[in-house]
Amino acid sequence: PFPICPLICFSPPSIFRFLFPAALFLSALFSASGCISGLFSATLFPVIDIMNQKIPYEIIYSRRKTVAIQITRDARVQVRAPYGCSKSFIDSFVREKSDWISRHLALAEKRKREPAASGQPALTAKERARYIKIARDIFTRKTEYYARIMGVSYGRISIREQKTRWGSCSSQGNLNFNWRLIFAPENVLDYVVVHELAHRKEMNHSKAFYAIVESVLPDYRVSRKWLRDNGDVLWSAV
Repeated sequence: PFPICPLICFSPPSIFRFLFPAALFLSALFSASGCISGLFSATLFPVIDIMNQKIPYEIIYSRRKTVAIQITRDARVQVRAPYGCSKSFIDSFVREKSDWISRHLALAEKRKREPAASGQPALTAKERARYIKIARDIFTRKTEYYARIMGVSYGRISIREQKTRWGSCSSQGNLNFNWRLIFAPENVLDYVVVHELAHRKEMNHSKAFYAIVESVLPDYRVSRKWLRDNGDVLWSAV
């Protein structure tokens, strides 16, 4: 199980797997491979124009296999990408998600200006059903994708609102995910899915288990820390 310690949802981006160069000492790669030059640069700070407003965003390269966008609590845009991912692809990816970025930046800015509200009105049954459907679509796609990568099978997928855990995997391979995770950054959703699928090989939280997680998401600790530090925000998002 994945214990508990933001999205108007958007369609998951096209996810590509990139080859990580064996020769990390090279400072540049052939452009034909679609890789960036200046491999030693850990971060870049380009700008995107959203509704005539120039928004800087930080690109963080690591040994991950997917590209994800995250809006930090202090309203900064971060893009996490694999080594070798071309900047042109990242720029296109960010432009494609400009509406999502704009909405979540506005939400982050609002949270910075206003203290957390207490006594939020309860969700209606119709609203909750809509969020559950969104979560089911997201987790179904992500689970199918990562299960193929990891070479594992699974049973049914259930979407719930557990108070004590974000996800779980039964011994029969049935998966449960908390629908409130749809308000978290996408890399966090990826981590929870991979975490639960890793239980199909190791029904524990041993070093062997986390080695499986790390083989798919090398920087999973970033997502795990975000969830531990910010998980409470998911309960006040709506």
